[in-house]
Amino acid sequence: MLRWEGGRRSALGYGRDIGFRAVGERRCVGARGNPCPLRAVVPGRATQARCPECARLDRAFSVAADGVPDDPRTYRVYLAWFGPGLLKVGITAEERGAVRLLEQGAVAFCWLGRGPLMAARRTEELLRAALGVPDRVPYARKRGERGALPGWAARERELSDLYGLAAGLDGWAEALERVAFEAVDHTEAFGLAAPGGPGAADGSGAARGPGAADAVVRELVDGGTVAGRLVAAAGPDLHLRVAPGEALVVDTRVLVGWELVAADAGAGVSVPVRAVESGGAGGGAEQEGLF
Repeated sequence: MLRWEGGRRSALGYGRDIGFRAVGERRCVGARGNPCPLRAVVPGRATQARCPECARLDRAFSVAADGVPDDPRTYRVYLAWFGPGLLKVGITAEERGAVRLLEQGAVAFCWLGRGPLMAARRTEELLRAALGVPDRVPYARKRGERGALPGWAARERELSDLYGLAAGLDGWAEALERVAFEAVDHTEAFGLAAPGGPGAADGSGAARGPGAADAVVRELVDGGTVAGRLVAAAGPDLHLRVAPGEALVVDTRVLVGWELVAADAGAGVSVPVRAVESGGAGGGAEQEGLF
């Protein structure tokens, strides 16, 4: 689902041909529902379409930056799985359910506990300090794993093992209620288990996708086009089949701030791209903290 300025939404179904062209310059989208007073031009490669002033305002009221320590909502601590050995710990408002995990592109996840914000935050910090579990995973690493996912049993086992280690730690916040282990899978929602998707399962139960991504859009440019067939979507990433045997990832965060107009499904790709490195080697912008 893409959400446009003004509130319009576009549903994107797997197997659908899509195409668009960028027009003009990329402009700051403002902060917290307020437009940017300068309508500042922002860099095409940035994953946030905000000028420095609007970015500071947006961050000032972010739970991720501890900008709202007295938030009265109930929070949940989770473990998210993105690939073999690639797990993270995080927190999200309970009222959002699993939306945060879908936004991050978590292939599988489980809950650890629930309680007040600061109790959830302390437990998150405990796992980072005691077990070395990160709270951020670069998107480049996530993309590098999607083309060759192990079967469900392996994903569930890794989550279960880490859950057991976390549950055995001393120092959990007393106000945090523990949640029984139950692993949740997102491969169907993301299209990773569908025929031709990046993680299409083979007969062995492993998932090695014939549509694993070859490249990712680096930025849009005025007049540049992107067109192809949608085969999967995980977090902000759209996986497009752009030619036989060639797949492209469109990080929708780099679309924000641009005026986009429709392009023919056969218009091809005329924007800068970079290779997707297997196993997530290399850098990449880290995820934003959305709550």
